[in-house]
Amino acid sequence: MTDRLRIGVLASGGGTNLQALLDGVHGREADVVAVASDKEDAAALERARGAGVPASVFPRGAYPDRAARDAAIAHWLAVQGVELVVLAGYMAILDPAFIARFADRIINVHPSLLPAFQGIAAVQQAVDYGVKVFGVTVHFVDEGVDTGSIILQRAIELPGATDAAAVLEALRPLEHALLPEAVRLIAAGLVHRDPAHPRRIVVAGR
Repeated sequence: MTDRLRIGVLASGGGTNLQALLDGVHGREADVVAVASDKEDAAALERARGAGVPASVFPRGAYPDRAARDAAIAHWLAVQGVELVVLAGYMAILDPAFIARFADRIINVHPSLLPAFQGIAAVQQAVDYGVKVFGVTVHFVDEGVDTGSIILQRAIELPGATDAAAVLEALRPLEHALLPEAVRLIAAGLVHRDPAHPRRIVVAGR
């Protein structure tokens, strides 16, 4: 076993952010050691297996409720020795007990400049609002919906944007760069809470 940060990834879809982690940090600053999904047909599972990473599916219908399903996921991640949980296009809300078990050890990538446009359809919300600057946020996960402390953000100007799908496509490269960058910083021990302002995250050297 190495001393690299051990990552567990939760994904519901195609897994492009998982692929960015596999390509950018896996075997270097960190190791992706587990991938779980709530969708049996999630392409992310195949990406994991193709990279030799243990992958498992936890469909909602197989458990009596969300708490039971999330407890099963948490146990499986713990067995894999996961130290940091990364939500990479995971479309289910996590149970509070799961969040408590991995407190300050869960991060998410969200396609807006939080705290603006939280929740689902964030890009469509932004387009409907007529914003000129779009962006991506990597943040810690708490019990709220996209309310956790912000680690990194990156923005692009798209002043004439009217198509949410096109904006989302333009944001993909930002997501694929920012998520591995956040993992590298965490793995290096450079991400901390500001003691004077607990919601504020300080990244050393920035």
